[in-house]
Amino acid sequence: MKDLNSVFLYSPEWDTINYPQECPFDTGRAGKTRSTLFPMGLLSGKQIKEIKPVKATRAELEKFHDPVYLEAIKNAEKGNLTPEAFAMGIGTPDCPVFPGMYEYISLASGASITGARLILSGEADVVFNPGGGFHHAGPKEASGFCFINDVVLAAMELTGAKKRVLFLDLDVHHGDGVQNAFYERNDVMTISLHESGKTLFPGTGFENEIGRGQGKGYSVNIPLPVGTYDAAYEKAFIEAALPLIKKYDPDVLIMELGMDGLSGDPLAHLNLTNNVYADIIKQVLQLGKPILATGGGGYNVESTVRGWALAWSVLCGEDEHDLGIGLGGVMLETTEWLGGLRDRILITDAGIRDTVDAEIQRVIQYIKDKVFPLHGLSG
Repeated sequence: MKDLNSVFLYSPEWDTINYPQECPFDTGRAGKTRSTLFPMGLLSGKQIKEIKPVKATRAELEKFHDPVYLEAIKNAEKGNLTPEAFAMGIGTPDCPVFPGMYEYISLASGASITGARLILSGEADVVFNPGGGFHHAGPKEASGFCFINDVVLAAMELTGAKKRVLFLDLDVHHGDGVQNAFYERNDVMTISLHESGKTLFPGTGFENEIGRGQGKGYSVNIPLPVGTYDAAYEKAFIEAALPLIKKYDPDVLIMELGMDGLSGDPLAHLNLTNNVYADIIKQVLQLGKPILATGGGGYNVESTVRGWALAWSVLCGEDEHDLGIGLGGVMLETTEWLGGLRDRILITDAGIRDTVDAEIQRVIQYIKDKVFPLHGLSG
């Protein structure tokens, strides 16, 4: 595989604007990830660049979002939260009003658009926007900490240039906003691995949601049971997702790297380590396609930061270069990082494994039976 031109997107403004303290979403994770990577030398080099993204303009936001909705966000920030705005999800516990919110969402979405343009221009093979991944937002609906859907806007930038896009969503929550946006289209395939809607917000993303009309077979959902562990997660990816990715043969991949599937995340119930994310990223890189990666969920901040730092080290091809035993403790001045960026291996109880394995095998078989044939694949 050739050396990749890799771009890390970061704006200092992400460290100055935050959701209210009582809200689990922490915008400071991007800056903390940068602070982890910088002393490791992973933000500069011959083929690694750090770039400050450009804010999305109102016209760019309106390519997907309703003008009335955007105006409601601006007015809410000024103190005018109307019943109509509240009905759109603005001002709820999940999507609270806070100072600088319109500037923040314009920058977060502008970063993903910036990443798409860097790929289209050939300036980058891999781009990571840790401040993005707001996959729940609809055209006129805020939901799940998401006001603006930067993933949809980036995908639209790419499809506008006649590129076939595959969105691989590894966040623990189903990316309902992205799926809905492209549910009847075949120029964007969405594949989401997430905790089942039976046990987690937003209560969607079941395996029978496979698209409609021209989009039938282009929405792929792999709902996962409580307690899903690394080997089971990777099995689901290899057997159900990877054959479809290869068959679809996209021009560009967008990956959402939410770290809320990690064991101990306060808002979810999976039992993953960051090793499985790193291993899946490696397999995706082997496809030789440009990648726009975004952040997403992750509510144990330290685990999320370590997971994103590891993901970036893999994306830019530096994960095997001096990131092993001891480096974390020396460079990051904390004994918690003595093993480098990778998590310790977790042992899962045999009884839980049996239950998880059976449910995941059922979902895999459903996809092989119902989705694979739509793409000329055999189960």
